[in-house]
Amino acid sequence: MSLIKLLPVTLLLSVILACNSSGQQKGTAAVKIDTANTKAVAAFAEGCFWCSEHIFEELAGVDSAVSGYAGGHTKNPTYEEVCSEKTGHAETVLVYYNPKVISYSQLLDAFFTSHDPTTLNKQGPDEGSSYRSAIFYTNAEQQKAAGEAIKKWTPAFKNLIVTEVAPLKAFYRAEEYHQNYANENPYNSYIQNVSRPRFESFKRECKLKFKKD
Repeated sequence: MSLIKLLPVTLLLSVILACNSSGQQKGTAAVKIDTANTKAVAAFAEGCFWCSEHIFEELAGVDSAVSGYAGGHTKNPTYEEVCSEKTGHAETVLVYYNPKVISYSQLLDAFFTSHDPTTLNKQGPDEGSSYRSAIFYTNAEQQKAAGEAIKKWTPAFKNLIVTEVAPLKAFYRAEEYHQNYANENPYNSYIQNVSRPRFESFKRECKLKFKKD
């Protein structure tokens, strides 16, 4: 039986409305990725970016996480276009972090702890290629670290890891109403029934330091 059929009606409506919301802006803009800057950056896709943005921002050493779209072929895609599964994009978070406090390898540990990397084009109640598991690397070092992390985490799962590893060719910042969504909309049914439980589970399992520790 499909998991989405088991969702409470209020949560199901929340999921449906999310992909039909017109938002607050009609287009998105590409974010310039300056890998030469002192502030390090990483990009991960692991299902709904409302969930993953909240997860990464709570880690000590992470300055901020930006919700957006990566891995697709359409320029400046809108949320509705990404939800149509026709642009090739995945909901992605761009993570700005201080490597003196948290390393890229540790962020990869957080990535594999915070979602199921064995479900193809699916994460929880969300289905489609836009919810796929992916690591978008910005350089050869990150590409190598991603491969090593997959080998490290493979024994932790019963099924095969299907995480995509690809270069970050472009990242588009999502519409502003998506940014910091979990904190701005704590009573949203999706946040209460999906995002919050997922974060609490991650916090129990994750061995990394949190900002509020």
